[in-house]
Amino acid sequence: MSPERTIFLIDGQSFYASCEKAAHPEYKNRPVAVGDPSRPSGIVLAACPIAKSRGVTTAERNFTALAKCPDLVIIRPRMLRYIQISLAITEIFETYTDLVEPYSIDEQFLDVTGVLKQYASAEALARQIQEHILLSTGVWSRVGIGPSKILAKTATDNFAKKTDEGIFRLGYDNIETALWPLPVHQMFMVASKMGTHFNIMGLSTIGDIARLSLQEFKRRMRLRMGKQSDIQAEYYWQTARGIDPSPVVPSIRNELKSVSHGKTLRASLYYRRQDIELVLQELVIEVCRRARRLGKQGRVVSVGLGETDGERAFRFGRQTTLAHATNLTHEIEAAVLRLFREYWQGLPVAFLYVSITQLTDDNVTQLTLFDDRARAYDLERATDAIKDRYGSAAIMKASSLQDAGVARERAGQIGGHYK
Repeated sequence: MSPERTIFLIDGQSFYASCEKAAHPEYKNRPVAVGDPSRPSGIVLAACPIAKSRGVTTAERNFTALAKCPDLVIIRPRMLRYIQISLAITEIFETYTDLVEPYSIDEQFLDVTGVLKQYASAEALARQIQEHILLSTGVWSRVGIGPSKILAKTATDNFAKKTDEGIFRLGYDNIETALWPLPVHQMFMVASKMGTHFNIMGLSTIGDIARLSLQEFKRRMRLRMGKQSDIQAEYYWQTARGIDPSPVVPSIRNELKSVSHGKTLRASLYYRRQDIELVLQELVIEVCRRARRLGKQGRVVSVGLGETDGERAFRFGRQTTLAHATNLTHEIEAAVLRLFREYWQGLPVAFLYVSITQLTDDNVTQLTLFDDRARAYDLERATDAIKDRYGSAAIMKASSLQDAGVARERAGQIGGHYK
């Protein structure tokens, strides 16, 4: 543990809603939520502070939110815009320190240890960054300050978000008075089930865990959850004490293991084989395009499927190994359709998934006697270039224009939400 470190966890307040309010100044004093206004049963993805003060909560249905707050303005999400603003905020952080680690689209860690001497205090630097973000993007941020990532995150979630200033420092000098009295369910990574376990064990506050020796806490965890709980016990004990030696890492790049795409469907609409196969073909196109963009090809093709008729439900995941690695659409498609036709039990389909694994670089092409694979690669890459420039819907199979096709809809979305 290095108590000399000073780490920020900076969170964008009601991020999606704040982005929309910045884009719509006419709604400055109005309650705003982000969701699909055309779907009363759709869910609220984010709500601004005004909406929250009137009872609107994230993940509730639009119609219940409107019942609580009739003048609520629901704006359709624009995921591409939110990603762009998040990246712009990252660039702002990088003008202060090169140690910036994104945690989510609206949360990022900064290690400011090396630049603090240029400022009166950590709080002064936090205020300057807040103002910089607000002036540049219109998004108000909250800043948790701590000597470790876990304390910075805890400071943001449990304290900074609840203060008008939006800044809170949680260190080893005030952890006992500020953090330990909180109920145990407010500890980071403690969900309702684990919180129930702790309460049954007589550990109702974070301090109840922190004040135990590690050996005693492990003993109680074993009695409640078995011998396999030792790793969990150590994690929660360290979290309660703010122990987290992990550094702020500017870029985390794990070796790519697979390239995949999936789609949830309305089972009542996808019961015909040709309609289901159309969606599978569209998923294959996306998988192969992404693989080529990454410079990868795969030798193992996998298909996952969930089917149900309302009474019976089945899921399967099957894979096949090809003669050579590929990212050519027609080769992956043939394997996918073969697996689907062999294992589908004939019920309406609610979920489809396609992936390729055993990845290798695609800078070497395996030639064959009966197929001009080099020419096929050139054609695929030319198609990719057109889509990259003009959008995913610029070129698509004619079959995707059918009602069962999802490619046009997906072309306008990111992560299942509209761009």
